[in-house]
Amino acid sequence: MVVIGPYLRMRRGNAEAQTEEHALRDFEARLDEATGLARAIDLSVAEALIAPISQIRPATYLGKGKVEEITGLIAGHDIELVVMDCALSPIQQRNLEKAWNTKVLDRTGLILEIFGRRAKTKEGALQVELAHLNYQRSRLVRSWTHLERQRGGFGFMGGPGETQIEADRRLIGERITRLQNELKKVQATRRLHRAGRQRVPYRVVALVGYTNAGKSTLFNRLTRGQVQAADMLFATLDPTLRSLDLPHGGKAMLSDTVGFISNLPTQLVAAFRATLEEVLEADLILHVRDISHEDAEAQERDVDAVLRQLGIDPDVGGRILEVWNKIDRFSPEEREHLQNTAARRPAERPCFLVSAETGEGIGALLAAIEVRLAAASTTLDLSVDAADGAGISWLHRNAEVLDKKLHDGRFDMTVRVDASKRDIVVSRFDAVPRVA
Repeated sequence: MVVIGPYLRMRRGNAEAQTEEHALRDFEARLDEATGLARAIDLSVAEALIAPISQIRPATYLGKGKVEEITGLIAGHDIELVVMDCALSPIQQRNLEKAWNTKVLDRTGLILEIFGRRAKTKEGALQVELAHLNYQRSRLVRSWTHLERQRGGFGFMGGPGETQIEADRRLIGERITRLQNELKKVQATRRLHRAGRQRVPYRVVALVGYTNAGKSTLFNRLTRGQVQAADMLFATLDPTLRSLDLPHGGKAMLSDTVGFISNLPTQLVAAFRATLEEVLEADLILHVRDISHEDAEAQERDVDAVLRQLGIDPDVGGRILEVWNKIDRFSPEEREHLQNTAARRPAERPCFLVSAETGEGIGALLAAIEVRLAAASTTLDLSVDAADGAGISWLHRNAEVLDKKLHDGRFDMTVRVDASKRDIVVSRFDAVPRVA
């Protein structure tokens, strides 16, 4: 197969003509990422080339001369698949396939293919299929009513008519409606699980970050878990929750989520919203960055962009701690420079240098997590009549009971509550703040 990067050139004297993403991301780095995506599903890349363009052509995206040049390359190497690292319209995709006499996938289709292979749980499979169908709905060839003439299919690189699930737009629309209803049930189940955790109650810490930033390795390090971790784009797709032990005996729940990427297809953001609700509801978000990556700053902006799509402003609320991962790849002098850079970061969004692989910096990160979670809580001392079963039950559901002793028919309790429930506990149980 061939990977082609059709990237817009910067127009001299008109920097605003280039989008922010184009301005930030080096062509070579973007092509390397696209090649990595292809190899993530075991595709053999025979050639990867950059095809700079001055403007996007409505018919073929590329100019006529570049299309003919690539036609010769394909004929000379017996290529069966071309991946275009851009978003193609249905007509552009069809025109390129006719010109090159081979299958053509754009960036969205490639990422959907990866997700289709990686989804292991029923929820993940539903989300990926929903994204696939929304993508292929506009790529039907209407003269036929089966998948032999349909753009793609669920696993569309395997050949025409592979599954024959939907025959036309009407059937696809019906299937999409059914999937959306099933995902609503998934969301309802997640809300029940979340409500159960709130009754315990455990605070939730969510990991987010660019794909291959080391989130799963860090997750395993923090929880002593066994989540798959590999040097591969989108190695982890399905979300995982594990208990996180804090330094002074407290507990939280740590959530590992799907990795983000530049130009993440909007179909996937929408389809995976049920999964990403864990991020929306999290008390604290750890933004894991591969600080050794040459494109680390652009990756940071890509993750921030996806968070904003979800309704989270990274610069407001102080919910985010940055984790600069993979510092084991730096020399002592380079680490010192990184530490100086980290020290100059805004106080509302501090960063911590760690190596999830070696464990360096993990202790300081855990301590910061504990401090940040405790900052939003109040520790109170109170006394409750042992006969007040309803009150004691309410406290166990709505607060973290740190200590509980029976004395003269009353329970002397120490509880930790969120700021939102502090006044209720104080007024109902005559509680007082604990003296340090």
